[in-house]
Amino acid sequence: MEKIVVLSGAGLSAESGLGTFRDEGGVWTQYDLNDVATPEGFARDPARVHAFYNARRANAAGAEPNAAHHALARLKAERPDTLLVTQNVDSLLDRAGAADVLHMHGRLDRARCNACGATWDAPKVMDMLDHCAECGKQATRPDVVWFGEMPHGLDRIEDALSQADLFVAIGTSGTVYPAAGFVDAARSRDIPTHELNLAPSGGVFDTGQYGKATEVVPAWVDELLNAAR
Repeated sequence: MEKIVVLSGAGLSAESGLGTFRDEGGVWTQYDLNDVATPEGFARDPARVHAFYNARRANAAGAEPNAAHHALARLKAERPDTLLVTQNVDSLLDRAGAADVLHMHGRLDRARCNACGATWDAPKVMDMLDHCAECGKQATRPDVVWFGEMPHGLDRIEDALSQADLFVAIGTSGTVYPAAGFVDAARSRDIPTHELNLAPSGGVFDTGQYGKATEVVPAWVDELLNAAR
């Protein structure tokens, strides 16, 4: 059975009401990432960073998985060898029923201790005065990967790519790392690459399907699963 590695980005969740980052009006046009998405910004003003992520957590909690999330959950259920990797910090893929999603940039609904590394389900509102349940220190932070930090699961992704028959990127550019590195790794091994996006991302993929994620992702999953029957 064909082994597939799927990387999803902000475009997967955009139709659920969660804005993309770099588009006009996106998160990073409204905030300085150095203030709210770096360890240094958190050290300077943890209250501001917590307020930013509290708002994002509430926004994500109010969103619902869309047809693209559900299609990928169905793909995972019928093709368990598929590795679903997401750059998104929402949990919409998980809530759609997808098993074993690799959140390479962490999750908004999880908290982490800067002192001991413990993780747990985040409350709706986090505060700089919160205590870690494991070590008791006031060192809690959102369990998201900030700029300058190492994404989660890179070894697992590399291992999956070394055995993959197909690499697919959904709702993310193939020209910005880490996606660019995954495409390069796949192409260096002659693994076919396919993108599902609103528009072509620069010609780095072998093939592509373009349009809204809620349309092209279910169509692609149907095509893939039907071809195997």
